[in-house]
Amino acid sequence: MKKHSFGQWLVAVRPWSFPASAMPVAVTLAYLLWRGEAIDWLAGVWAFVNIVVFHAAGNVWSDYFDFRKGVDAEDTFGAKTMTSGEFSPREMLRLAIGLLAVALVLGVGLMLMTDWTLLWFGLAGALTVLLYPRLKYSALGDVDIMLAYALLPTLGTSFVATGALVWEVLWIAIPIGLITVAILHSNNTRDIATDARAEIKTFAMQLGRRISKGVYAFEVLAPFALIATYVVLGMLPAWALLTLVAMVPAWQGARDMLRHDDASTEIIADLDERTAKLQLVFSLLFTIAFVIAYFV
Repeated sequence: MKKHSFGQWLVAVRPWSFPASAMPVAVTLAYLLWRGEAIDWLAGVWAFVNIVVFHAAGNVWSDYFDFRKGVDAEDTFGAKTMTSGEFSPREMLRLAIGLLAVALVLGVGLMLMTDWTLLWFGLAGALTVLLYPRLKYSALGDVDIMLAYALLPTLGTSFVATGALVWEVLWIAIPIGLITVAILHSNNTRDIATDARAEIKTFAMQLGRRISKGVYAFEVLAPFALIATYVVLGMLPAWALLTLVAMVPAWQGARDMLRHDDASTEIIADLDERTAKLQLVFSLLFTIAFVIAYFV
């Protein structure tokens, strides 16, 4: 077994994708602050760390099965941790199981701090991680991602931070979740040809490249229309319009997606990583907006 540096292990868990899991928690805490809720900040920060570890476990778990299934190969854009020979499948499986164990321990600790009701969120979260590869191969990966990194984190965070389910957080989960799903959708649209070779069925494959391009554009641009609508309806403070600044990278990504074709997938080779950065910018602005609105 090769010895690996900390940096190599870190790259193996794909940290560039962590905004997809971390930012829904951050935005939810800021939203609850703006609403004037009494917040248990220790539990909130604990939840933040917990979901990132879960996410890391899910990334490695997914990469392991993608390699075994032939989805990731030497000539694909997918993860190179195993196709390059840097890590063995056995090492990645052990890493996934180890990270999942840490996430479960953190989850139990959080549950003991709060309430046994959190057990159901933990079980649902674990299932979305473990079943993700199978669901992705059956065109249900997008649904899994919306649940795992939008609906469950926002609602779960509201519970651990306030001791009650604040259902209104689901409104902010929708725009955040659309961008997160776009991370996966850009990946799957790019990989339509190689995924077909691996004999799996992703949502992008079912739609076809032409329609998939439009779906991605909708997923990264619709959140801004939703935010504006929420502000007009009085559901969010006017400061939430700060998120419109993120329309610049969103439009750039949508433009590249719309102009690429079967022969020019290199245009969107890194669009999944760029979409994760969009999520980071969008959600940071969203978080800042709630904090400003609370103090102003």
